[in-house]
Parts: sequence; structure tokens; C-alpha cells
Amino acid sequence: MPRISRAKPPSPFRCFSSSPEVIRLVVLMYVRFPLSRRNVEDLLFELGVDVSHETIRFWWNRFGPMFASEVRRRRVSYMRGFRHWRWHLDEVFVKINGETHYLWRAVDHEGENLESYVTKTRDKAAALSFMKKALKRHGSPEAITTDGLRSYGAAMKELGNAERQEIGRHANNRAENSHLPFRRLERAMLRFRQMKTLQKFASVHANVHNHFNHERHLVD
Repeated sequence: MPRISRAKPPSPFRCFSSSPEVIRLVVLMYVRFPLSRRNVEDLLFELGVDVSHETIRFWWNRFGPMFASEVRRRRVSYMRGFRHWRWHLDEVFVKINGETHYLWRAVDHEGENLESYVTKTRDKAAALSFMKKALKRHGSPEAITTDGLRSYGAAMKELGNAERQEIGRHANNRAENSHLPFRRLERAMLRFRQMKTLQKFASVHANVHNHFNHERHLVD
């Protein structure tokens, strides 16, 4: 029988005159570091790359989720093989047009951001939706460390893993510290104007941050 050859999918960069390497550099610089789009524009111009701040906005909106999904797929397939996996859950408020929203974050014992989820409330339904999404994508951990928010206990009781919850005064510092890089970026971006933009940027930033988080200070 003749061998059927599958057509290679078209490159997502085929309609752009800039090289994929430049596009990836621009997106990673904007998402990883606390820089505004005009700051990235000035830095690139010093390197001989003439890109406007509007082009940077368009590139990160189009290619940011694609780069983040590449990092996430590698991370999920790698970490599913570990048995002793501990999660830390925490939430932080974010202002959108003067209205308070909540950014939920799941971090593992190595400081890797697993999941970011934005809601308008901080009740049991929001915690349950966030935890279902994290468990479906990453599997079940050995233990889950949270703060004293009752929404976590109610959600975990409904999921049937209340015995895995751990609560301590300083036990959840890993999750609380994971908000700091996002806070610095939030100030540089002059906050967010839409809930969907916050959700998109938080997810992309979490995975790009994991890409650079190699604990280099622990490697001799």
C-alpha cells in the first residue's frame, strides 16, 4: 500500500515579516520582566530592532498563549511522574476599573506556577471551580496547603479530599510569594481594564515565569 504522508501544519509566523526568534524575544521580555510596552520598544531599538509598542501588544496577544502552552505541556507531562507532589493555594485581589476581582493561584513545592484563575467572588463556588480546573489538568497531589479561608475547606470537602488539606501560619508562604512578580508587572502595566485580559495575561505570565525558574542560585 502506498504510504500516506501527512501535511505539515503551516507555520504560525508565515504572515509576519519579522523572524520567529525576534517575536519570541519580544513576547518573553514583555511578559517576564516588569516593563511597559514602551520600555520594551526602547530596549529593542537599542539592539537595532525597530518595533512599535502597538506591535508588541499585538504579538503578545497572538503568540503569548502559544508560547505558554508549549511550556505548560512539557511541565505537566514531566511532573505527573512524581508521587510526592505538594500544592500551595492562595488568592489575591486585583482591581479592574475600581471593582475587586480575585486571582487564585496554585503553586507546587518547587515554586512552579500550576494554575491561575480569575473570579469575581471568593466563595465556595469560586474555589471549587478553580480546584476542579487545576486537578483536571495536573492530576492529584499528595497534600494541599492553604490559608484559613473557609472556601478551601468547603470545596475540598465536596471533592472528597479534605484529609489532604494542611493549614499553617507560615506553611503557605510559597504561594503568597508567588504573587510578587505579578504585582510588579501589574504596576508596570498600569493595571488591567478587562477580566478576560487579566485571565489571559496571568496564565501566560505563570508559564513564562516557570520557563525561567531554574533555581540557578542552587546550581554550582
